[in-house]
Amino acid sequence: MESIPISEQGFERVRQELERLKSERPGVIQAIKEAREEGDLSENAGYDAARERQGMLEAKITYIESRMPRFNVIDPAALGGEKIIFGASVKLADLDTDQEREYTLVGPDETDFIPKEKNAISVFSPVGRALLGKEAGDEVTVDAPRGKIHYEVIQVVYKGAFISD
Repeated sequence: MESIPISEQGFERVRQELERLKSERPGVIQAIKEAREEGDLSENAGYDAARERQGMLEAKITYIESRMPRFNVIDPAALGGEKIIFGASVKLADLDTDQEREYTLVGPDETDFIPKEKNAISVFSPVGRALLGKEAGDEVTVDAPRGKIHYEVIQVVYKGAFISD
């Protein structure tokens, strides 16, 4: 079972999301009960919608609960070095277009919680996987859906926390 890196703040956000989802259960159950009381379930759109909402809610809860034991909680402030690992902010030069890009490598479960300006990407994304273990001066080829992309690593920096509270 592969561990999943996540920052302390990311873990807390995922835990809060799980609590929020669980707190929605009683409301969904009540909506199903009320729709059931309306009579014929075969043509009851309210009942169908409530059951669908319940299914989606339970699927999200199950998904998060199944991942939490695999989380490897990491303090980004304790990270550093020259090699690219989880938590690194990486400046890249696209060797084909000469455009520069900057990405911060984070866990897959926290990309939605990080401000867009940090350009967070998952360590499990094609770019993230290609960058792991590299350092400034290295060239990297990423197999992307649009084809191969060639980068040069310009800079590797560790800035600490990804998520501002």
